[in-house]
Parts: sequence; structure tokens; C-alpha cells
Amino acid sequence: VRPLASSTSRQGLQQFVGISGANSGARGLSMNRVVIPPGGRAAAHRHVGSESAIYLLAGSVQTFYGTCLEKTVINRAGDFLFIPAGVPHMPVNLSNSEAAIAIVARNDANEQEHVALHDAPATPGTGCPAPSP
Repeated sequence: VRPLASSTSRQGLQQFVGISGANSGARGLSMNRVVIPPGGRAAAHRHVGSESAIYLLAGSVQTFYGTCLEKTVINRAGDFLFIPAGVPHMPVNLSNSEAAIAIVARNDANEQEHVALHDAPATPGTGCPAPSP
């Protein structure tokens, strides 16, 4: 499979579909190349019922994760990242001049069908807002 055209994912990122149920007959696996543009970020989201394994090919990405996106990790080219099923997360490209590029595999042949957008706090990494009295 040689993806020649990209599409925009539900999370708002450019993706090149490599392996999916639609193009290869895969029943439990998808694998895509995802591009986060300079200064860009995905919409906060989670993958219902599927785990994600990510290999960062280029760039530096800060991923906010957790119910309120209160936790964070920074990954650089050459790093692997695992995201358990259902964990809210939001990757942010740390460069304003270069795209971040990743290979993303999920145990779901049609993973875009199971993407759920997640309400993010106004400032990721600051935790949940205090409850109203």
C-alpha cells in the first residue's frame, strides 16, 4: 500500500492511511502516517476501545493526557509512545517551523470510526477547572 493522498482525521490532523480495513482487508489493525503542522495540535480526543502505538519519525511533540489533560510527556524523533484505550490525549507540535511526523498503529481496522472528541481545559496541563460552588 502506497498512500498517495492524505485526508484530515477527525482530530484535525493530516493523515496518510497505510493499512486499514478499507484498503487491505485488515480486521484488527490500522497503521497511518500522521503529520502535525508547525505550531499545530490535534483536537483533544480518545480512541474508544483501541490502543495506540506511535513512533515519532520527525520533530518534538508534547502530549497532554488524562481526564483533564493534566499530565504531559515530551517525545522526540526516535521515541515510541503508547496510549491505552480510552485515554484522552492531545499532541502538540513544539516547533513553529517544522512538521512533526509519526507512524501510528491501532488495534482497530477502522480507527476513525471510534475517535471521540474530548472537551479540553482552556490551558492544557493545568488540570480540571475547580467545581462551581
